[in-house]
Amino acid sequence: MLSSKPGPIGIFDSGYGGLTILHGIRQLLPEYDYLYLGDNARAPYGPRSFDVVYEFTRQAVVKLFEMGCHLVILGCNTASAKALRSIQQIDLPKIDPERRVLGVIRPTAEVIGSLTKTRHVGVLATEGTIKSESYNLEIRKLYPDIQVSGVACPFWVPLVEYNEADSPGADYFVKKRIDQIMRLDAEIDTLILGCTHYPLLMPKILKYLPAGVRVVPQGEYVAESLKAYLERHPQMEQRCARGGTVNYLTTENPEKFKEQAQIFLHEPVEVENISLG
Repeated sequence: MLSSKPGPIGIFDSGYGGLTILHGIRQLLPEYDYLYLGDNARAPYGPRSFDVVYEFTRQAVVKLFEMGCHLVILGCNTASAKALRSIQQIDLPKIDPERRVLGVIRPTAEVIGSLTKTRHVGVLATEGTIKSESYNLEIRKLYPDIQVSGVACPFWVPLVEYNEADSPGADYFVKKRIDQIMRLDAEIDTLILGCTHYPLLMPKILKYLPAGVRVVPQGEYVAESLKAYLERHPQMEQRCARGGTVNYLTTENPEKFKEQAQIFLHEPVEVENISLG
């Protein structure tokens, strides 16, 4: 039986990148309680099939509901692309129609129309997100006149997680993908970082990006979207506990999570190990 008491806002990611989403949300909405769950033992999700990503994400969402969350944000582009719709349409009506799961792709797509002048947009993301074409579909639904080009960046996540984002070796991989997307469409004036790890490569990205191209990291836009969502849905807002606390869960080694979390948050964290499935 799921609790009806107010609970934390759940943030789920396959790994550590969702910590950039959590950081953005906490900057804007520090008063709420948050529960972060990283399925680090089974990351990365990017190369996995739709069915596997859906099943893993569903298990995580159920776990967060069991731990008191009424609202869960999939702070993971791959999970948002491959699992969100199925969970919303198939699982929520059975689990609890009053609970909600939101993703990170829609909020990013919504702001694009006001950011691009040329109406040519680029997306850099994992292989899974690019193959799903989720950004193309969401942006075209809202802004049919916008041309979207996407490129997968398979080495960018390991660069961040191995703390190599500032290394000279990162330059090669960052420059290669930026050159590739600008060759695809030289009129791109707005570039979406469609993976939550990528903001940590921002200095390198800005170094190789042509002048005048705007970069869109997701954290602040997801935070603004969540704030607006809670204002529009006061019943859900009342179910979100307000204590300003953050707790962290991982399916991997807690010590490893602590070490990696420092890269993303620049602050020490306490973390508990859990199992899913």
